[in-house]
Amino acid sequence: MTSTPAPPAPVRRPVSDALLDAAAVLLPVRCAGCSVPDRSVCTACARSLAPHVRTRTVAGIAVCSAFDYDGVPRAVLLAYKDAGRVDAAPALAGALRAAVAGVEVSVSVGAGGGVRDRVVPVLIPSTRAAWRRRGYHPTGMVLSRSRILDPPLWRALRLTRQTADQAGLSSTDRERNREGSIVASGRLSGRRCLIVDDILTTGATLAEAARAITAAGGMVVGAATIAQTPRHR
Repeated sequence: MTSTPAPPAPVRRPVSDALLDAAAVLLPVRCAGCSVPDRSVCTACARSLAPHVRTRTVAGIAVCSAFDYDGVPRAVLLAYKDAGRVDAAPALAGALRAAVAGVEVSVSVGAGGGVRDRVVPVLIPSTRAAWRRRGYHPTGMVLSRSRILDPPLWRALRLTRQTADQAGLSSTDRERNREGSIVASGRLSGRRCLIVDDILTTGATLAEAARAITAAGGMVVGAATIAQTPRHR
């Protein structure tokens, strides 16, 4: 595993801070990270969300992740994905932007060429159950807030069958659960693709997505995730 220096944290403007403070008074919320009465993400938790990009290889693919899935990042991601805290998406957008930038540096993305030479973001598809529960694609929403790259091709990847929830499954079971479950659109043929997901765990989902993209004639240049689960020896 290698690491790249974290980019400087964005500087908040006084006017923006004042507007956020006023909104917090009129529409009180609790921090998605620590639950204290504050903004969507309080100042202390925002510091914990400062990206420190790490790269690890999964099935031959360089995967850049903004931080470990632990502590405040884990709390904010859980609140965002499972508790409807879509207001936390902007706080995660900077992390995903940093992860994508890490991949861009490693593969020299966007060097010359036309439209088909540019990297296209490819999102891991949600199951029908997850879509019904949330009503939105969590990674897609964060990606749109990050204002990077071209917009993803809608339904570039789709599920051929509804898989079980990966949470709680062993590495072997995750591979079996995902095996042959994703198909890629022919629109990816000849395109350079960057797989984008929220959390990297064992890499089974990314490996299956890469297989599908390659089978459709696309080329995977890397992957970016908001977080990765810490690996234990």
